[in-house]
Amino acid sequence: MSIRFVDEAQLHVLAGNGGDGCVSFRREKYVPRGGPDGGDGGRGGHVILFADPHKQTLLDFKGIPIHKAESGRQGSGKNMSGRGGSDLIIKLPVGTSVFDSEDSSLVVDLTEDGQQFIAAEGGAGGRGNQGFATSTHQAPREFTPGEAGQERYFNLELKLIADVGMLGLPNAGKSTFLSRVSSAHPKIADYPFTTLRPQLGIVELDPFRRIVVADIPGIIEGASKGVGLGIAFLRHLERTRVMVHLLDPYDRDLDGLIEDHRVICAEVQAHSEELASRRMVTALNKIDLLSPERARELQEGLQERLDVPVALLSGVTGAGLKELLERLWIVLQEEDHGG
Repeated sequence: MSIRFVDEAQLHVLAGNGGDGCVSFRREKYVPRGGPDGGDGGRGGHVILFADPHKQTLLDFKGIPIHKAESGRQGSGKNMSGRGGSDLIIKLPVGTSVFDSEDSSLVVDLTEDGQQFIAAEGGAGGRGNQGFATSTHQAPREFTPGEAGQERYFNLELKLIADVGMLGLPNAGKSTFLSRVSSAHPKIADYPFTTLRPQLGIVELDPFRRIVVADIPGIIEGASKGVGLGIAFLRHLERTRVMVHLLDPYDRDLDGLIEDHRVICAEVQAHSEELASRRMVTALNKIDLLSPERARELQEGLQERLDVPVALLSGVTGAGLKELLERLWIVLQEEDHGG
């Protein structure tokens, strides 16, 4: 069964109200004038956001109008405080950014497994009449009601957390690459836009080295203006440290590949200048479709025109994959150490 991927949602939360304080007096057989013994009300439950590594989508928050925490109970006699309301734990995918709906300010970024944040505080419990007793006011009937819990509105935005992000035009072979180097099973076919939602794959170079790779739908020219699918998912690359741009040589000459590279870089730049400044590794994919001589000729031409190293690989045969992954590991280490 496939899971519908949803990366934007709204969240309306209401913390629990505090319980009212109690007005009560001791009523015992041999105590004719018992003093006040009304207890305080219990605290209302908080609404707590929890980063759950087992959650992958914001689908659970589509169509649910409000999430309410339990209210506190009223205090009672014999100085008994009311029970506090249970906190409501809302589980969100790791990588969820929470924004205030009113001013769009970032409230919290849930980027670590198990991270918690109180999104709405429960109301304080009211005071019972025993709390108002003094030497000159020994039979108070005052009490205070519980405070209302906070009510808040949020916009949720999910951004996948990965070390490496895959970029390319539709059908550049990103899904094949991801399926070859990891245990992910993205849809693969010979037509554009087979990737309709972001995919994550974990690459095990050896027992001590691991790379998390994110694949998004292919980007086409005009994506920054709403054309195609990829621009809607570029936010999922914002947390990556390195990007891999796969070029597809099928039916393309050197000038065509240069233009493909320009299109991708321009659309990333239009989305975010900060994202465009990240380290990018360029690779010519699908070399199984070329003769060795033609692959080398295109590689040398790209390196000269783009002034960047260009790797050769085939997601189908596996040629060049190990070398590219080792290179990515070195680049990631350089990024970790400020290189």
